[in-house]
Amino acid sequence: MLSAIGLVIHSQLVDSGLMVPGVNTTSIERHMATGTLVRLLGTWRHGGPAYLALADGIRRAILDGTLPLHTRLPSERDLADALGLSRTTTSSAYQHLRDDGVLASRRGSGTVTTLPSGSRGIAATGTDGTGDVVDLTMAASSAPAGVHRAYVAALQELPRYLTGRGYELFGLDVLRQTIAEQYSRRGTPTTPDEILITSGAQQAMSLLLSTVVGIGDRVVVEHPTYANAIATVRSIGARPVPVPVGPDGLDIDLLESTVRQTSPRAVYLIPDHHNPTGLSLDATARASVREIAQRYGTLVIGDETLTELTLDGERPGPFLGTTPRGALIAIGSMSKSYWGGLRVGWIRASRDLVVRLARERARDDLGTPVLEQLVAAELLATGEEILAARRATLRIQRDGLVNLVTRLLPTWKITAPAGGLSLWANLGEKASSSLAAIGPRHGVRVAPGPNFGVDGSFEDRLRLPFAQPLNEIERGVEGLASAWRTLGLDREMPSDPRAIQPQLGTVV
Repeated sequence: MLSAIGLVIHSQLVDSGLMVPGVNTTSIERHMATGTLVRLLGTWRHGGPAYLALADGIRRAILDGTLPLHTRLPSERDLADALGLSRTTTSSAYQHLRDDGVLASRRGSGTVTTLPSGSRGIAATGTDGTGDVVDLTMAASSAPAGVHRAYVAALQELPRYLTGRGYELFGLDVLRQTIAEQYSRRGTPTTPDEILITSGAQQAMSLLLSTVVGIGDRVVVEHPTYANAIATVRSIGARPVPVPVGPDGLDIDLLESTVRQTSPRAVYLIPDHHNPTGLSLDATARASVREIAQRYGTLVIGDETLTELTLDGERPGPFLGTTPRGALIAIGSMSKSYWGGLRVGWIRASRDLVVRLARERARDDLGTPVLEQLVAAELLATGEEILAARRATLRIQRDGLVNLVTRLLPTWKITAPAGGLSLWANLGEKASSSLAAIGPRHGVRVAPGPNFGVDGSFEDRLRLPFAQPLNEIERGVEGLASAWRTLGLDREMPSDPRAIQPQLGTVV
């Protein structure tokens, strides 16, 4: 039997044409309706041959997960009729994807989406087999040298914990104490029993939402926002409700009216160096958010995973304020400030909620690995020098990215953020998904703007991380410029080179 969530998902798949009722779900259980595929493809056309553009659009939908695997596609004739193309064009596109191993033809099942195996996986990304692709889909850096030293120090401490059972449901006392002291120094008095250690911020967010939010409940999110936050909300059967983030940041008045009118179970915000825009809530906005949480009793989650990566100016003030109420919660992580491979995060909440969350967590996970917790405690206690060096490197990479985009893609509008790991580019054209589709052929992989929205918005936007080394960023932007020209959207550059010199902190 299907679970309640499974029934909801099954119903949605049938309604959208992604699943045929009564078909065995262990084999080819999905049949993509022609109209649904046309909607998923969006603005798939670009300046190259039509069959390649169509193939790129279908490949992109498969690789980013919007077109599920093992799904039967419409016939070549039906798709040609729906798109106003010749059957020769759709047949050539399907055959091109079969050659790449992205589609497979099965007797009695038509053409089915799949993923290539072995060496063919490179070709499926559209790199023509070179494999030399700059990945700009993730805003994450490699580990600094200090992380290795922290592991060495942690190994020296580990024998003290080997006599125990190793299950630390709430987290190691030493790490909870260290994190509590950090909150207190920032202006939010905190005790260790208000801290729950998790296996990364993603688990923290998932645990919080699955504990307090039910199927059909609403969760308010910024728009755009972190793509995995939207996915988490939907995975538990809840409904994300967007509140726009404009050039000046989150619309606080609209946030309040949305909370008042929709009665959401939770609000998810990224107050510091917002992903993807790089904006931060100012002191007035933070006070307003705290007032909203108190007035309506709505759980407000502040994701502070990027707080330590302030590159210009003073670090934003504490999201929780000096006297946090039970409806205000913060989550943090070591992943962005130190290393993604260090799967340590935390939740700062009331004592009662920490206990409740720990009980819920025990159903799936009995604790974060002890060694990684010891590494995190070492880094938090002694890692300010590491963070200072990381910030300095990120400033260079950010400024380099701004200069490259301004020089090679002068029609794009960008702002150099004061912190974080990415900037949010305005392309001036609804071409984000097209860029993502053909980008690998030009040596760069990017996440299209709609990934950061709840309703297909942001086709004219693109998140550009600056977490990679500068030489990779340069190759990535050159690839984007090449792809942009392929789409036929490049325009003549200004004759006066002074007109394209970026000014940090201003829109260019």
